Amino acid sequence: MKRIDRTQKVRTGFHEAKWDEPIIYELSKPGERGILPPHAEEKVRKTVGDGVSALPEGLRRKQTVNLPELSQSRVLRHYLRLSQETLGADVNIEIGQGTCTMKYSPKVNEQLSRSLFDLHPLQDPSTVQGILKIFHETDRYMQEISGMSRFTFQPGGGSQGLFTMASVVRAYMDSRGETRDKFISTIYSHPSDAAAPALKGYKIIYLQPDPETGVPDLEAFKAVCTERTAGFIQANPEDTGLYNGHIAQFTEYAHKMGALCCYDQANGNAVLGVARAKEAGFDMCHFNLHKTFSTPHGCGGPACGATGVREGLEEFLPAPLIDFDGEEYFYNYAFENKEFGVRKVRSYYGVAPVVFKTYCWIRSMGPNGLYQVTKTAVLNNNYMFKKMLEIPGVSAYYMDGKNQRVEQCRYTMEKIFEDTGVSTTDIQRRMMDFGMHYWTSHHPFYLPEPITLEPTETPSKEDIDEYVETLKYVFRECYEKPEYVKSAPHASTTHQVDESVMDDPAKWATSWKVYLRKYQ
Repeated sequence: MKRIDRTQKVRTGFHEAKWDEPIIYELSKPGERGILPPHAEEKVRKTVGDGVSALPEGLRRKQTVNLPELSQSRVLRHYLRLSQETLGADVNIEIGQGTCTMKYSPKVNEQLSRSLFDLHPLQDPSTVQGILKIFHETDRYMQEISGMSRFTFQPGGGSQGLFTMASVVRAYMDSRGETRDKFISTIYSHPSDAAAPALKGYKIIYLQPDPETGVPDLEAFKAVCTERTAGFIQANPEDTGLYNGHIAQFTEYAHKMGALCCYDQANGNAVLGVARAKEAGFDMCHFNLHKTFSTPHGCGGPACGATGVREGLEEFLPAPLIDFDGEEYFYNYAFENKEFGVRKVRSYYGVAPVVFKTYCWIRSMGPNGLYQVTKTAVLNNNYMFKKMLEIPGVSAYYMDGKNQRVEQCRYTMEKIFEDTGVSTTDIQRRMMDFGMHYWTSHHPFYLPEPITLEPTETPSKEDIDEYVETLKYVFRECYEKPEYVKSAPHASTTHQVDESVMDDPAKWATSWKVYLRKYQ
C-alpha cells in the first residue's frame, strides 16, 4: 500500500465518490412505498370526515399527483449517494467561488436554526414572539452596520434584493409624478445590478472603467447622469476587487440630478466596520445574508437579500415590516395599502432560518469581531494576490498602484491561454480533480480568460498556500500536457458538459417533466 506524503501541498490522490445514480423518477417502482399510514379510525372519520369531501370541487385534484414511488431504503441510498458526489465548504477549501463569498458557517448556528422547524409563517404573532424579536433585532443590526433606517428580509436572494431596490426607485418616482427612464450601472458590478432595473422598464447605461485605475471615471458619470436618470446602482468594491474611494462624489452628483442611489453590498466582507452606505451617500443598500453574514450560501438557496432604505423611503418597502410596541412584536402592514409602494416581492417575511443564523453570527462576533472579519478577509486576499502573481502567466489588470484589491480579485490567465490553448474554463474543470472549486467570471468576460478568487476570512495561511500550489501544479500541466487538462475532469463525478444549448431556451429542460416532454 502506497504511503501518502502528508507534507505535500498538492493533493494529487483525490477522487470524488462516484455513483451511477439515476434520476429519482427513474428509480420509481409503481406500488412501492416508504411507509403505509394506517386508515383513520371510525371516530376520527365521523369528526373530521375523509379529508376530501369537504373540499370544494374546484380544489380537488382530477388525478393523483405524480410523485416517485420508492421504499425508505431506496430513498436513503439515493440521497446519501448524491451527498457524496457534492463538494462544498464543509468538504474542500472553498476559495474559488469568486464573488459568492463562501465561508465557514458555525455548526452551533445550524443546530439553533433547527428549533424553527416547527413554526409556520401563518401562526398567530402571539405564538411566535421569539422569531419576530430576532427579525426585529436583526433589522436594527443591519441599520447600524449600513446607516440605513429600515430593512426588509422578504427578498429571497441578492438578485431579488436588487429588484426590490429598483422597485423602490420606481415607486418613489411614481409618487412624485416624475418620468425618468434611465438607470446607470458599471460593467464590473454584478450583472443583476443592470438586470433588476431593466426588469422594471429602465434603460441601462453602463459606465466603463478608467483604463488606468479600473474604477469608473467621475466625469464620464456626469456626462450620462441627467434629469432623465432615475437611479444609480453599483457594487463597491466591484467584482475586480477594486474599491472606488470617490464614490461619495458620484452619489452627490446623482442626487443633484434628482436620482436615487442603490448600493449592491452582496459581498460586504471588505467594508464591515470600515465604511457604511449612509456615509457614502446611498439611499438604499442590500446585503446577501447568505454570503457576508455566514448563513451559509446553500448552493443557490435558501438565501436572503436583506434590503434597507434611508429615512423617508420606509413607506416604499414591502409589507409587512416587523415592529415592537413596547410589549409585543407585530406585523406592520401600514404601508401595504398605500397608493405607491412595493407591497410584496415574495411570500411572508423572509427565510427565518437564514435570518436566525445571521442574528447568531452577528451576536457572537460583536462589532469588534465584524471589523476583524474585514481585516482578515482583506489580509487573506492581499496575501493570495501576491502569491498568485508569482505564478508564470497569471496577471491582473489595473496595476498602477493607486487602487489595491480589497476582498477579492479578478485575475487573468490570457498569457497561458495564448501559449497553450488551455482556457480558464478548462482550468475550472481540472480543479475538480483536486476537490476544489474555481470560478471564472460573470458573463460576458470583460477581462480575457478571467479567474475570480475570494478567500474571505475563513481559510488559514496553509489553506491559501495549498490552493495556490494546486493552481501552480495545474498551470504547469497546461504546458506539459495541455490535452489532459482540456479533457478534465478525470477524478470527479462531473463530466464534460455540452454548453452549446445554454443560449437556446427552446432546448432547456428545467424539470424532469419538461425533459420528458422535450427529449423522450
